[in-house]
Amino acid sequence: MQAINLGITVRRQAELWLEHMETRRRKPCKPATLQNWSSSLRRWVLPRLGDLPLSCVDNTSVKPLIDDMTAAGRGSKCIATAFQVVQAVLASAKDEKTRKPLFTIVWDHDYLDLPIVAYSRQPSFTQDEVTRIVSLAEGQCRMLYALLGGAGLRSGEAFGLEIDKHVSTDCSKIAVQQSVWNGKVQSPKTKNAIREIDLHPDLARMLKRFIGDRKSGFLFCTRTGSPLSKSNVLRRSLHPILKQMSWVDPKNAGITAGFHAFRRFRVTWLRKNRAAEDLIRFWLGHGGRSVTDDYSMVRDDVTYRKEEAERLGFGFELPSEKLEVVPNAPICTQSMSVSEVA
Repeated sequence: MQAINLGITVRRQAELWLEHMETRRRKPCKPATLQNWSSSLRRWVLPRLGDLPLSCVDNTSVKPLIDDMTAAGRGSKCIATAFQVVQAVLASAKDEKTRKPLFTIVWDHDYLDLPIVAYSRQPSFTQDEVTRIVSLAEGQCRMLYALLGGAGLRSGEAFGLEIDKHVSTDCSKIAVQQSVWNGKVQSPKTKNAIREIDLHPDLARMLKRFIGDRKSGFLFCTRTGSPLSKSNVLRRSLHPILKQMSWVDPKNAGITAGFHAFRRFRVTWLRKNRAAEDLIRFWLGHGGRSVTDDYSMVRDDVTYRKEEAERLGFGFELPSEKLEVVPNAPICTQSMSVSEVA
């Protein structure tokens, strides 16, 4: 009661902040980001600061939060996220007329002893590893991994592809216009993520055989037509394959990679083969780094893009004809149906 009498609490302001971030028209936050913030609030911030009035939040009150997370062995990124959430919640309390923050804190990072986020684990695959992963995968997972490695798609973008909407008739071009997260279709990660990706002719032919006679629906789907589940495909297909390969991240031994390792492989391959940087950013869905990048019309030169896609290749070997993916393949790993993956 004392906290309430002194003013709005961190818990209540956090609720208002999350609601605003989810519903605002200008740059609404993605569900994955909101989930990450909510998890940090629920697990760490609110149990320690939730009942404090906003006026009592300062370096002294936040330091025990940092110390507890450090003692619990939380990583530097996790601790930094919790601190950023505290800052954002506090900054979201504004004067109704002036829209200026009601509370301005000079944060003392040395006093808080905030860890420096110096290394973010970024596993990647080699050419031989991608070749083996694709060859060991079965069913639609084989096509999925080949497309992730050969096109640099984000996993949610791949799961969001629909045959009649996003794949060209000859399968030489993919249009990224939506993504899937937790089984729900949403807009891509950023405005730059809305793009076209040109495929190497060999990869396009593999994709065309995979689609077969299908005319519509999700490219990668369950028997009921819904998009595949990212977590299930990881757990039941990719991670068992990596275990079979005795794969380890050379920078962090023993930690299994995810779908983004294919994307890092693609960027590495394009750079090693001297692809134009603005073409790499366009295919990967990244924004330009300077005003000059905005002047580049590479994205509009379809002929050049197709020529470069063929010249650059995709850096790994596709399975031999006898191992070819068949349309509507019912399995992703041995003895596992598509419906089990979803």
